[in-house]
Amino acid sequence: MKKVLVGYGIDVDAVARWIDTKDGSRADPVEISRGMFGALVGIDRLLKLLATYDIKASWYIPAHTIETFPEQVSRIMEGGHEIGLHGYSHEYVSHLSERQEREVLQKSIEVLTSFSGRKPSGWTAPAFTTSSRTVHLLEEMGIQYDHSFMHHDCQLYMTPYSDYGAVPTAYQGAHNLSRSAAAWMKRMPNPEVSSLVTVPANWHLDDWPPFCPGDNSSNGFIDPYVVERMWKVHFEYCYEEYNEFVFPLSIHPQISGKPQIVKMHQRLIEWINEFEGVEWCTFEEMVDRYKQGLISGYNVIKAMGTNEEIIPTHRR
Repeated sequence: MKKVLVGYGIDVDAVARWIDTKDGSRADPVEISRGMFGALVGIDRLLKLLATYDIKASWYIPAHTIETFPEQVSRIMEGGHEIGLHGYSHEYVSHLSERQEREVLQKSIEVLTSFSGRKPSGWTAPAFTTSSRTVHLLEEMGIQYDHSFMHHDCQLYMTPYSDYGAVPTAYQGAHNLSRSAAAWMKRMPNPEVSSLVTVPANWHLDDWPPFCPGDNSSNGFIDPYVVERMWKVHFEYCYEEYNEFVFPLSIHPQISGKPQIVKMHQRLIEWINEFEGVEWCTFEEMVDRYKQGLISGYNVIKAMGTNEEIIPTHRR
């Protein structure tokens, strides 16, 4: 009997994505208008799509989006969906200082908790970028799961701490030419695992790279049927190779809210629903079932050939 948990993770970047200029430079007004489309039009289109198929999704919402578009976010909550963390202004975490990363996380938790009346369980890193401190901070703040890391592509797993201790190479630039290569030729230590669970992220199951104009990837002009087929092949492979797996999709209202992409999702949902053992659920529900032993997962430490796993408290 197959056991397949399928879900949408929806990043409501809205305007936050476009005002994250990183250096304080002026945001492009047209880009801001694209973000407003996502909040004012895209959200409602996706809510209608999900309601048609009785799907509850996980919406990762920058605190800026909640404070700027409260009516739209309220409709998400009224639909019974999960709300999770996604920064304040979609900050690239890898660029932040430790103080800034902590402040953004604390403020985001405060805004989401105040708005929804419930502390969020999950977090998705904006642009899937993290720091060596990220997992420690999420654990410290009581977050239960992450949807950013990519150690696997269809299995839930306990999240390794993100301070891997891997030594980067350093041989470019005149100041590095005198260095011995022995300085970086060292194996990466076995990571330790945290108490967080990862719902695996995957750029190949994300609508942004193929469909976003002017973002240094495809320039947004990929035929939706090409992406639909790629996602179906991914699902088919997992269905053939695993009795139990997860299929988390990452989408954005300003992308998947466009007519041609909405129609792609309609076709995909109806196709997936033809398979035995499929259940649509939120990412929080996926994590809860994994913790309860109701769906199997992946062990990063064991896969590396060591039994030196540090077992999180909730699994001792």
